[in-house]
Formats: sequence, C-alpha cells, structure tokens
Amino acid sequence: MKIFLTGGTGFLGKRLVARLVEAGHEVRALVRRLPPTGADSRQGGMPAGVTFIVGDVTDAASLNRGAEGCDAIVHSAALVKMWVRDRSQFDRVNVDGLRLALEAGRRAGVGRILYTSSFIALGPTDGRVADESWVHAPGGHHNDYERTKAAADLVAREAADAGAPLVIVYPGVVYGAGELTDGSLMTRTIRDFMNRRVPGFLGSGDQRICYAFIDDVVEGHLMALERARPGSRYILGGQNANYHDLFAMLAKLTGAPVPTRHLPFWLMGAAGKLMRWRAALTGIEPIITDEVIEIYRHDWAYSSDRAVADLGYRITPLEEGLRRTVAWLRSLPA
Repeated sequence: MKIFLTGGTGFLGKRLVARLVEAGHEVRALVRRLPPTGADSRQGGMPAGVTFIVGDVTDAASLNRGAEGCDAIVHSAALVKMWVRDRSQFDRVNVDGLRLALEAGRRAGVGRILYTSSFIALGPTDGRVADESWVHAPGGHHNDYERTKAAADLVAREAADAGAPLVIVYPGVVYGAGELTDGSLMTRTIRDFMNRRVPGFLGSGDQRICYAFIDDVVEGHLMALERARPGSRYILGGQNANYHDLFAMLAKLTGAPVPTRHLPFWLMGAAGKLMRWRAALTGIEPIITDEVIEIYRHDWAYSSDRAVADLGYRITPLEEGLRRTVAWLRSLPA
C-alpha cells in the first residue's frame, strides 16, 4: 500500500515508519522540516525510501497533499505533553488535527484510515479491567492531553459510525527502545530506575497500569492496518501491573534497589501545582504537574483480548520487555 503517515518523528511513530517500510509499504510522511540528508532512524531521520510532505496536522492543505493518491492514512500525530503555555494547542493538534486527517482521507478517496488513539482516551478503570467498549466519563479529565484525546476518540467513533473507513487503536503505556521524546515517559522512568533516580512510590504504589512493549504495539498497528475491518477498535496493550510489581522486576534486572519511600499524593500534587504556576510565569516546562499527579491516583488497566483474537496480536511478558529495554539502554553511549 501507499501510506500517508502523520506523527512519524515521535517515539512510536518513528518505529512504525521503519516497520511499514520493512513490510514493503510505500510510506509518505508528514514532517515539519526535512530530516538531515543521510540520517537513519536512530540518528533522528527516517529510513531510506520514505518520501516527505512538509507541513503540520493543523494545516489542511499539507494533509490534503499528503493523502492524495494514497491507499491508506495512518494518523499517529498527537501533542503528547503534560503542559504547554497555550492550552488550545492540545485542541488544535489532538482534536482538530484528527478531523482534518479524516477530511483529507475523504477528499482523496482513501480506502483505509488507522487512527492511533491512547489508553488515556478511554479513561481510568479503578478496580476493573476495561475493553474497547469503555467510554471516558464526561468531565472526568485530569489534564489537557487526557481531555483532548477523549474528545478525539468521540470524533473518531462518530466518524466510523458514519461510514468512514476508520480503525482505531489504543496503545497502553508504551515502553521499549526508541528516541527518548515526550512520548517515551516510561522508558525514561526505566532509565531513571537504573540510575537510582526514582525517589519512591506515588501513594501506595498499588495502582495498576497497562504496560505495552513498543515492538508489540508497532506490530499491532501493522496487523490492524492490513487486517482489521473498518469501524473496529483495538486496545494494543500488555500486562497490567502495579508499581510494586514493576519495581521488583526492574530491581531483579538491574541490581538497583526498590525505593522504600512512599510519596503522598497531596505533597506531590502541591509540588506539581507550584511547578505549573512557575511554568505559566516563566515558560519553562515543568517536570511534573498536579494534574498529572491526579492521573497517577487511578488504575489504567485494560484487556487486549480482542486484538489477540481478531488480529493475532502478541503480548510480550512485562519482565521480558523490561529486560530488552534495560539491555538497549545499557547499549547507548554514556
């Protein structure tokens, strides 16, 4: 297939571009600027054979140029940050960008659109394990990223119900080898654990998270693109584990000790609020915000059973995925 892809320079997107090219697809990628000549994906560019459309997901003209003549669109672009000074950027990129991509696909007569959503669009699952039928409770959002991904999910579902050739995938908390960007928070946490820079557990540490190994998620995208029926939705997750499980595995793999301190949510929330206020005054991006701390109060546990049954999606056990990630991090230059 000839595929137009957005978000190809991100943590997940860059790996996805490489896999699509490897699978024999012709990839046209939307980029804000052309990558350095001769750079490969590890150096920050793209694999050989990728062509480029310079533009932005908020610009309809560049999306229309990219979609023209293509068989499929993979829309994986998103603003993945905990804070930006202009909060409306989240709406323009995450919600309006999806609408423009869908319209570009309609105008170009594209036969298949794959939209990369996020586990966070489905909402917290406190005490349960959710599937694709889960819908985020109205008004229960903790930050602008969560709010706009949930809003975009409703746009995508409505478009699919109206007949758009759309498939939606919901990756869990993605970790593994890849460029350390804003979308690679979990991999950076693993690196911090290795370097003994994780100060402790947030709250009790009992909150369950759906950890998704990046190799599985990339392969799941390829399966969904090639096999999924229009209108279908798939969680591309992995093992659900709490922080005690996670840190015990990392301690076993790295030799670093499990933290002993428990950091109260009220204390970390207060620190995050101060950082957010300072960011508003200075423009310096905060390390953490009180809004993100609120997200960590909840379970985010999901089932990928539908993707396993329909697509042949495979889940790498968490300890094995962590082992590979630790080995990759150790291989990086100091």
